[in-house]
Amino acid sequence: MNGPRSLGFSPSLLHFKMNFPFTSQSHCEIKMATSKFFLSSLLLLLFVHGVLPRAESKTYWGDVDALKQLKNGVQPNSVSPGSCLGSWDFTFDPCDSLFSERFTCGFRIPGSLSNLTRLTRLGLSRNAFSGEVPASIGSLSTLEELYLDNNNLQGPIPPTFNGLGSLKRLEIQSNNISGELPELGSLKNLYFLDASNNVISGYLPTTLPPFLVQISMRNNMIEGTIPPSLKYLNLLQVLDLSHNKLTGSVPYFLFNHPSLQQLTLAFNSFDSLQAPSNLGTQSELIAVDLSNNELQGWLPPFLPLMPKLSALSMENNKFSGMIPIQYALRAALPASGIAPFARLLLGGNYLFGPIPGPLLVLKPDTANVSLADNCLIRCPSRFFFCQGADQKSLMECKSFGSVIP
Repeated sequence: MNGPRSLGFSPSLLHFKMNFPFTSQSHCEIKMATSKFFLSSLLLLLFVHGVLPRAESKTYWGDVDALKQLKNGVQPNSVSPGSCLGSWDFTFDPCDSLFSERFTCGFRIPGSLSNLTRLTRLGLSRNAFSGEVPASIGSLSTLEELYLDNNNLQGPIPPTFNGLGSLKRLEIQSNNISGELPELGSLKNLYFLDASNNVISGYLPTTLPPFLVQISMRNNMIEGTIPPSLKYLNLLQVLDLSHNKLTGSVPYFLFNHPSLQQLTLAFNSFDSLQAPSNLGTQSELIAVDLSNNELQGWLPPFLPLMPKLSALSMENNKFSGMIPIQYALRAALPASGIAPFARLLLGGNYLFGPIPGPLLVLKPDTANVSLADNCLIRCPSRFFFCQGADQKSLMECKSFGSVIP
C-alpha cells in the first residue's frame, strides 16, 4: 500500500530511534511507535482525507512532528549556522528533500552532535547504524548515558571518549567494534560498562574508572592476563570476561574482593587459580563460573569456604584428584549461616575416587550437581548427578595421569 513514509522517530527529545546507517542515506522507512488519538482528531482527519484533495506527501505527519520537537528542544544558540540540524526546513517534505539544501545531511547522526552541548542521554540502540563511532561524541562533556548497542558499528573506540567526564553508563555491546580498548581511567563517573559481543582485541586497560560496578566484555578477542588494576575497583560487583583469550592464573584478589559478587571467566585459557590469603572466608562472591578453561591440579580447598557462594561451575577443565568432602557437605549439608551450593558443576574433568558420601543422599530438586564425564570409580546413572555423560574410559584417565585403583 502506498502512503506517507515513516521516519520512526520517538517523541523523546534525547532518546530517539532510527533505522539507517551513519554513512549511507536514510530510506525513511521506519516504523513509528503507536500513537493514541482523541476521537475528534480522528474524525477531523477522516473528513480531510475524504473531502479535500490529497497532497502528495512522503513523510508520515507524526514523524514530522517528532522531528520538529527534536529541533525545538535543542538550545538555538548551540546550533551552528549551516549545520545539519540548522538546515531542517519543515515547510518542505523531509523525505522528499533529503540531502538537499533544506536537509543537508538527511537523518544520519553527523559530527554536529558535538553542538548538543547540554545533551545528557543519547540512545541509539537496536538500529542498523554502520561505520565508525564518530569521534565528535567525545566532546559531549555533559553526556551521562550513551547507548550504541546492537548496531553494526565498526572500527576502534575513539580515544576522544576520555573527554566524556560526566559519563556514567556506556553500552556498546553487540557491534563489530575492533581494536584495543583505550585507557578509560579519566571517566571518573563511569559505573557501568558493557562492550560484549564485539571483536575487541589486545589487552585489558591497565587503568579503569575507579567507581565501576559492572564490567561486561564477554565474547571478544581480549588476550593477556587480568590486570592488577581490578583489585582497586572497590565497588565492583559484576565481572564478566568470558569467551575471550585470557591466559595465566586467575588472581587471588578476585576471591577476596570486598564487593565482587559475580565472577564469570568461562571459555578462556586460564591454567591455575591463586589462593587468597584469607582462604576466601571474607569473600562476597555469590556466583563463580570458571568452566571451559585449562585449569588443572586438585580442586581448590578455599572455594567451599566462601560463605555466600551458592553457584560454582568448574566443568570442562583438567582438574584431577578426589572430590574434597567440603564440596559435598556444602551441597548436601551446609553449616549454619553458610549458603548451600545450589549449583555445583564439576563434570568434564579427571576427578577420580568414590563419590563423597553426603552426595549420595542428595535429591534432584535440592541442587543442580553434575559429576558426569570424569574418572570416578562408580557413578551410575541412577544418581542424577551422574547423568548426562558416561565416565571417561580407563585408558583416557590413565593417559592423563589420574590415579585409578
